[in-house]
Amino acid sequence: MKQFLADFSKLIKFRLTFLVVFSASVTFLIGSKVPINGVRPDIDWMNWLILIVGGFLVTSAANCFNEVIEVDLDKLMTRTKDRPMPAGHMTTGQGLVSGLVMGMLGTWLLGKLNIETGLLSVFSIFLYAFAYTPLKRKSPIAVIVGAIPGALPPLIGYVAAHGKIDQIAVILFLIQFVWQLPHFWAIAWVLDDDYKKAGFRLLPTTKRDKISGFIAFLSTLVLIPVSLMPTFYGFGGYYIAGVSLLAGLVFAWLAFKMWMDLEVASARKVMFCSFFYLPVVQLVLLFDFIA
Repeated sequence: MKQFLADFSKLIKFRLTFLVVFSASVTFLIGSKVPINGVRPDIDWMNWLILIVGGFLVTSAANCFNEVIEVDLDKLMTRTKDRPMPAGHMTTGQGLVSGLVMGMLGTWLLGKLNIETGLLSVFSIFLYAFAYTPLKRKSPIAVIVGAIPGALPPLIGYVAAHGKIDQIAVILFLIQFVWQLPHFWAIAWVLDDDYKKAGFRLLPTTKRDKISGFIAFLSTLVLIPVSLMPTFYGFGGYYIAGVSLLAGLVFAWLAFKMWMDLEVASARKVMFCSFFYLPVVQLVLLFDFIA
């Protein structure tokens, strides 16, 4: 049982899946409190639980399909060779069936909330597994393509509660979309040697150079005005503006240092900063919005 749980956690990329579901659950709460005819509705906590379970299953399914497609490549990399399929603990057929079952069940659950949420979840699976995944060996543009399904969770969470895509939904999507660029480029910088074993091209250029560092730094600068959009458009207050500005400046400073010294240690600081940036900004936005 211990081995099964360990394998299952690696199969669904539990930490990544948790972050995705967390993001969607926060924006569901935001979407639940958008005023309708001047009145803020109550939160439907049962639908919130359905979103969490459905989102967990859909994200897990996308990760399963990703690992089925890349099983031979995962064998080549140190960070992935102990996943259940490359390690021989699970066949690709079992991985595929697991992904299909979780994907269908998760989509059905999300579709119960509204049809738009179900369709967005299906779109995210296909874009992640069948567009981003094969592009990783072909072009650095894969990071930008992958940022689209990666930014869909806050959109899915918001639409699950509010029922439509509006200005707030688009801004929530944009914040997570732009955040992913320095986030993934920092990870690619740290893991570049391992990624090259599988032929992955995830840095903006072919190596850890000044151009790659500058592009990553530039993306953190773009994130600052994007993160201030909730305040600019009136659904965020001064608290989220202050936190977003401070967090953005710290993020940009660390990326600037990475650009200057081109060190893996600096990239690792950018990577860890990104892990904290998103949940902090989203939680503060939630509390600022519903206060």
